[in-house]
Amino acid sequence: MDYIAKAREVIDIELAGLQRLRAGLGSEFTRAVELLLERLRQRGKIIVTGIGKNAPIGQKMAATLTSTGCPAVFLHPSDAMHGDLGLLAPGDVVIALSYSGASEEMLNLILCIKRAEVPIIAITGEPDSALGRNSDVILPVTVEREAGPLNLAPTTSTTVTLALGDALAMVLLEARGFKMEDYAKLHPGGAIGRTLLLKVADIMRTGERLAWVRNDARVKDAVLAMTRARAGAVAVVDAEERVAGIFTDGDLRRHLADSSNPAELPIAQVMTPRPISVSRDHLAVDVLAIYEKHNIDDLVVVDEHGRLAGMVDIQDLPKFKIL
Repeated sequence: MDYIAKAREVIDIELAGLQRLRAGLGSEFTRAVELLLERLRQRGKIIVTGIGKNAPIGQKMAATLTSTGCPAVFLHPSDAMHGDLGLLAPGDVVIALSYSGASEEMLNLILCIKRAEVPIIAITGEPDSALGRNSDVILPVTVEREAGPLNLAPTTSTTVTLALGDALAMVLLEARGFKMEDYAKLHPGGAIGRTLLLKVADIMRTGERLAWVRNDARVKDAVLAMTRARAGAVAVVDAEERVAGIFTDGDLRRHLADSSNPAELPIAQVMTPRPISVSRDHLAVDVLAIYEKHNIDDLVVVDEHGRLAGMVDIQDLPKFKIL
């Protein structure tokens, strides 16, 4: 047996199922999205249910929806019949997963949901099944064949169902205006969330780690300030502590060949005036884009009056897991 060829055959069959799903999207998908949006605006939740191989697919679907700001929970049909039906409340909406649309456990649950007058979105391979007939919206996931040699084990059908759930979640995300900051707030324990929640104030250098001199200083004073702070740049401020410029170790190297006594040069003569700056409330993750756009390694932080508040050094970013 050629294992690689067989594996590719499985993937090709599943790809064909996904292409069929993509081509079949239409007005029912739009109706499903609008129904979900309506219930979410009413503070309802999304209940996803499925049995057999669709149970883990439904759990993943509910988790994706919840993590992108759509309150969702997975309800197993068997558990629903033994008390968990209490999850169901007016204003909710149900997404029911069943390829055959005819499993006894699912149909028993559907009848209870109908009595509660909660709308049902069916994701099924049999739109004319009992599930389909009792649903408000039907999203077909009909496949030509499963990927296995016996055409029995749910493979293509579950892949297509999972993809359709992802499509629903991502369309809802955009329709609701869900942004990166919203995602970060829902993932504060993860690396992505921590990075997105950090502000410039959380990562900037202050106190003894901040190198600065007055604009009447000389280069040697700037070098001493950088040495004490172990920094690669020094901010230059005027008498009112407004930022007048920046001087970097790169500037120092460039001026070493230009003067017989560079240490005595006035800092105002060799600094870069009006440097690029950010506020303390700026998102830390945006600092990277500024570094890349302007090809710099140090960024001055100012307050609302243009006074020096701190400095962001690119060498500090890895410890905050921003790079």
